[in-house]
Amino acid sequence: MLEAQTQSKLKSTNKTGQQDTREYLAFCDFLEKTSGITLGENKAYLVKNRLRPIMEAHNVESLSAATEKIKSGRDPKLKLEIIDAMTTNETSWFRDQYPFEYLHDELLPKLASNRMGTPRIWSAACSYGHEAYSISMIIEEYIAKNPGSFPGGIQIIGTDISSRVVASATKAEFDYLSISRGLSEERKKKYFIQTREDYYKLNEKIKSRVRFQNFNLLESYASLGKFDIIFCRNVLIYFSAENKTEIMNKFSQSLKKDGVFILGASETVTNHCTAFEMVKCPRGVVYKPV
Repeated sequence: MLEAQTQSKLKSTNKTGQQDTREYLAFCDFLEKTSGITLGENKAYLVKNRLRPIMEAHNVESLSAATEKIKSGRDPKLKLEIIDAMTTNETSWFRDQYPFEYLHDELLPKLASNRMGTPRIWSAACSYGHEAYSISMIIEEYIAKNPGSFPGGIQIIGTDISSRVVASATKAEFDYLSISRGLSEERKKKYFIQTREDYYKLNEKIKSRVRFQNFNLLESYASLGKFDIIFCRNVLIYFSAENKTEIMNKFSQSLKKDGVFILGASETVTNHCTAFEMVKCPRGVVYKPV
């Protein structure tokens, strides 16, 4: 009798485990289709822990219930909060340094020599705005050395799928720990004003050059227009191979004829996209549309 009860419990446990696995995989599929975020099969425990407070707040008891509620359209905030929770927002000022040196030494002089129109730069998946604002600082420093450059200004667009980080980036206020990551003491003093204890507001001139908006890289890029330079660094590693190809092809179509596409130091278009050609630089590579 005891043996039969034990076997019954084991069957029940196995059935529950299989159901949980199917539910998790269905959630992963839904998340990838709607946001591009790809999760591993061994991340179920981490995902549930991260989402538990959100699910409790929205009165859903399981991942499948959360998915169904989002699909029904009854709770649009639930989708945004889940995407926010599942998005990695690791960032710092002047990350990897070289792309910003290349921007200052090579790209801005070329753009300055062409007086037609207003140059446009896109910081895709911009997180809290560190990259976009770093670009703006480089532009400010270039203009200081080359007065009269860009009389019509330069537009910088920062986009991210997370509405929470876009709101934070737009505010342009950072705590001391945040401004300490990658910023020299000179730039801290030059571009930030302390507003309250341990919080610093970005210089309005640097801030005004950048506009942020909520944007999903899986959507159409037509509304954004064409760009001279696109930064999309350390982001595509979170996407599936199929989505990488789709996104890179759309980036190539969003660049002007002589535009430049900049990936992270460990990223490449090789085996993903044939719409770009590699351009070797002294300390790295960039890409131009074919």
